[in-house]
Amino acid sequence: MTDDQTAEQMSCAGHSLLHTPNIDRLAGEGARFANAYCTNSLCAPGRAAVLTGTYSHVNGILGNPGGAESAERIDPAVPTFPQVLQESGYRTGLFGKWHLRDEPKGFDEWKILPGQGVYFDPEFIVGGERLRYQGYTTDITTDMALDFLERADGGPFCLLYHQKAPHRPFTPAPRHAGLYDEIDWPFPTTYNDDYSSREVARRALDMRFEISLRPDYHGQIPEGLEPEAERDWIFQRFVKDHHRTVVGVDEGLGRILDFLDDKGLAEDTVVVYTSDNGFYLGEHGWYDKRFMYEPSLRIPLLMRYPRVATTGLVEARMVIHQDIAPTILDLCGVPIPGVMQGQCLRHVLSGNPSGDWRESVLYSYYEDSWARSGPNYVPRPGNYGTPHRITPHRGIRTERHKLIEYYREGDYWELFDLQEDPNELRNLYHEPGHEDLISELTDGLRSLQRSLGEDG
Repeated sequence: MTDDQTAEQMSCAGHSLLHTPNIDRLAGEGARFANAYCTNSLCAPGRAAVLTGTYSHVNGILGNPGGAESAERIDPAVPTFPQVLQESGYRTGLFGKWHLRDEPKGFDEWKILPGQGVYFDPEFIVGGERLRYQGYTTDITTDMALDFLERADGGPFCLLYHQKAPHRPFTPAPRHAGLYDEIDWPFPTTYNDDYSSREVARRALDMRFEISLRPDYHGQIPEGLEPEAERDWIFQRFVKDHHRTVVGVDEGLGRILDFLDDKGLAEDTVVVYTSDNGFYLGEHGWYDKRFMYEPSLRIPLLMRYPRVATTGLVEARMVIHQDIAPTILDLCGVPIPGVMQGQCLRHVLSGNPSGDWRESVLYSYYEDSWARSGPNYVPRPGNYGTPHRITPHRGIRTERHKLIEYYREGDYWELFDLQEDPNELRNLYHEPGHEDLISELTDGLRSLQRSLGEDG
């Protein structure tokens, strides 16, 4: 698992500048899910969804540690797939980023970064103590994963290997520091979005490059730049560094795949690659995630299991974080706990059609940073209070449409036709002629909530 990687940040997904040969290898030897989604675009909720196969309102992780929801822990009645595998005789290990307030459970050994961790000479929490390791965090995490695999002793194992990268603030490995220096990174088509039909998006000032990211580059921004040029300078540095750190992740993945080959384990090992959420890399003038718009809703997801998966499969059916846990358990021949809400991907991996598959996805974002700002907060540059002015919202995403309900903003909704408006610039909700579609999608949203137990 990576942190804040976009669904497009892989050359196998068509990226024209980023070269990821090892991620591409995984896709070519297994399956890439072209329509994979998170259901709450934040670090901790995404990780809890993968671990438990459940939605935030079931596992208890609604927001990130450190905010108003900082006391949240995974409901102890909700099992994680590593716990289930450990009880079934698997040796389990966890290395890298954890980002949950719970102490890891269900692991025979673990070494985790405190909070977000750092990119160089990081501390890891090991057996309740903080130990410092020398070097680059991506490489160290990979070393830990390989050490665990070396000691598997021929028995069944479950390894969770979670990179900090590409989370900000970025520090690429020295060997990658000069990548892309010779090019101007292309600006997204929505970089200068004016949010003309999206009121909540217009207020999300803290996600804009020229406001919140300036401190990341204190003392590095060239003097004398006009505001627009300074914003563009920050964009170029930010986006290039983000991609540079992904290159390090790809190199580490190659070491893991080579190890499995060298030890004759590849045929019998399920490999899953994903991220905790999507991310904005200049789309709508933003960085970060949270909103239900496509860049933060979509996630990378690849699976390889030679005994089941069709090689080179690019799967278009909608899949979600919650599908990972039941799929892993099913492929390992272990019963799936009834509380898990995802669907097993076994038949999808094999390329078999099935009429019984989801046609829509429920999204729920709960963290209320507006409320934490106090009643007198006025959104303007320099008056942040807490980061990311995004109000709680939920929505439904179908193959073609998206309906978003901002339920703490009065009767404010957004409707997008993703076929005609893939960049989600035109909110159709109050335009005449869409009444029947709105009614159909609203009914679908409420039906998903009822079926999943999400009562708001």
